[in-house]
Amino acid sequence: MLNPSYTLSEFAGKSVLITGASTGIGAALARAFAAQGAKVGLHYNSSRDAAETLAAEIRENGGTVALVQADACDPVALARAVEEAAEALGGLQGLINNAGGMVKRVPYAEASEKDYEAIMDLNARSIITASRVALPHLKKAGGFVINTTSVAARNGASGGAGLYGSSKAFVSNVTRGMAKEWIEFGIRVNAVAPGVITTPFHERYSTKEQLEGMLATVPQKRLGVAEDCVGAYLFLASDVLAGYIIGQTIEVNGGQLMP
Repeated sequence: MLNPSYTLSEFAGKSVLITGASTGIGAALARAFAAQGAKVGLHYNSSRDAAETLAAEIRENGGTVALVQADACDPVALARAVEEAAEALGGLQGLINNAGGMVKRVPYAEASEKDYEAIMDLNARSIITASRVALPHLKKAGGFVINTTSVAARNGASGGAGLYGSSKAFVSNVTRGMAKEWIEFGIRVNAVAPGVITTPFHERYSTKEQLEGMLATVPQKRLGVAEDCVGAYLFLASDVLAGYIIGQTIEVNGGQLMP
């Protein structure tokens, strides 16, 4: 986990928008970037109370935060939220596309067109929309984009999570393609692939038995927590530490997958 005494002064005063930031990994990232002196755009959809509580915590600790609400599946609403964050924070130097979810567990043989659209809109189209709208702001500062993919993007997923895994494979490949195109603007694009992280995601989509089965595949013999992911994002966001790294995905999974 991140040592709270560790600081990266380069983030002081920079504006970073984090989508899906009210709970789980997104909330841990909001706290971490705020602690490094960044101004945080905290996007949420339905978890308003959690978002407001987190924003109050950040402000109490001396941080700057702007709340923006949008359904990430709605490209018009999400585009508006990105612009609102940029306006409130005085621009954007970083975007973390973290909004996502399984939506539901459904085997490929039973997946409907509605299932496909819901899962792909949330996990795949949302990063295209948010990144495109953020691009003019990021160009001004030569910023960064970090996408949240998943171990499921590489292992095919299981237990009805195949469509989710496929949507995250899309995210992984977009990361590589976008990195090639956007480095000419001075924008570095990378990704983080969490493994089994005990957040509201698994509370919603995984049974106790499923979590025990996944734990058995982790050499480190424990499931991850949101704070385990923070260091990878801070590293990739840092020009000092990762200035020559683009199009890469850092796997954070306790050894569950070693590509």
